[in-house]
Amino acid sequence: MKISPISGFPEYLPSQRIVEQHFLDVIRETFELHGYPSIETRAVEPVERLLGKGGDADKEIYGIRRLAADEATAAADSELGLHFDLTVPFARYVLENAGHLSFPFRRYQIQKVWRGERPQEGRYREFTQADIDVVDVGELAPHFEAEMPLVIAEVFRKLPIPPMVIQVNNRKIPEGFYRGIGIEDVAGTLRIVDKLDKIGPDKVAEQLVAAGCTPEQAQQCLALAGIRSADLSFVEQVRALGVSHPTLDEGLDALAAVIRAGMDNAPGAMVADLKIARGLDYYTGTVYETQLAGYESWGSFCSGGRYDSLASDGKTTYPGVGISIGVSRLLGLLLSKGLVTASRSTPAAVLVAVNDEESRPTSVGIATALRQRGIPCEVAPKPAKFGKQIRYAERRGIPYVWFPGAAESGGDQVKDIRSGQQDDADASTWQPPAEDLRPQVTAGADPSP
Repeated sequence: MKISPISGFPEYLPSQRIVEQHFLDVIRETFELHGYPSIETRAVEPVERLLGKGGDADKEIYGIRRLAADEATAAADSELGLHFDLTVPFARYVLENAGHLSFPFRRYQIQKVWRGERPQEGRYREFTQADIDVVDVGELAPHFEAEMPLVIAEVFRKLPIPPMVIQVNNRKIPEGFYRGIGIEDVAGTLRIVDKLDKIGPDKVAEQLVAAGCTPEQAQQCLALAGIRSADLSFVEQVRALGVSHPTLDEGLDALAAVIRAGMDNAPGAMVADLKIARGLDYYTGTVYETQLAGYESWGSFCSGGRYDSLASDGKTTYPGVGISIGVSRLLGLLLSKGLVTASRSTPAAVLVAVNDEESRPTSVGIATALRQRGIPCEVAPKPAKFGKQIRYAERRGIPYVWFPGAAESGGDQVKDIRSGQQDDADASTWQPPAEDLRPQVTAGADPSP
């Protein structure tokens, strides 16, 4: 049977998987450093809930169907769909478990999600996201909106990637501004302005006018969207446009607090960018998008925002704020451009050579002793000539080959196959340099950014 790949479902080679695991480890460890515990939610949610909480035609939600189901089971399955993000299932999780949670409740979640998008570079139908959220009962303190980008800035500071910039806005700024100039369809206007990077200002202006704005209002919207600063100067730039509204004032104060926190704790990582809107309707306050410096054409790979009514049981509302890293999207682009690489394709730091099959138990014993001391290793698959065993290690990037009984004293020797240095060694005491113990994930060089 001919095997054909399915587009949009990425599968990594071992060396690429090592890169992915390193990224996930850094993300997980940083989230936990900030006090976020981990949860995992089910893969499916009721389709009605997915559609009602930010789902739209662009996401093409995958439905569930069991091939051998009877009519009743098929009908029940048809009401379920695979989640397209982790925010909607998290909101449901909070509602179901509110009686067992301590608020404000924070969590991180690293899971697969599914979207029926057209597969292309950096866009997949199955991919991994890494989210953090904080929710509270009734009211959420605004300082959590400043905390989100600080956590993300720390994550990306630890990863071997180009500098990143978190673009921050507050939905109350465009909402108050639009109302101040007489625009009532705030959500529709936001969705159009959110296309600015994709279609450009002229097309955005055309669509705004087609949606009912006057040409003057369209230009005012573009003027607001053009404001960007890494400090608090954006406040005066907005004021200079001559528009006033109480909601606008609230948004400016809230965004200033976020940017000030960034200036104090993550200098250079955050900018106020007033064209950032985020298309999902459930965002109500601060919103975030993230780009790699020099690779802005890739778009955003980390986004989120404040939501006040995503989770509610009709009596109690649980407002929250969250941000999500598109891990697969980021890795797909980095790996395709050679911007990140692993030093080897196996966790093994040592290949224990085999002199002959009769002495294989000796080699296995050496490997066992090394593993007990935390040194990853494997035993050579065949008792081939030592040159072939060394080439086996070279192809996998394994830096050391261990030769049982090779010393004049009858003891063992270990060879660094990169330098050719070979020394006597004892499996109970020998230790490789720290940088050789695990595969190293480092930045590559993109010749044409």
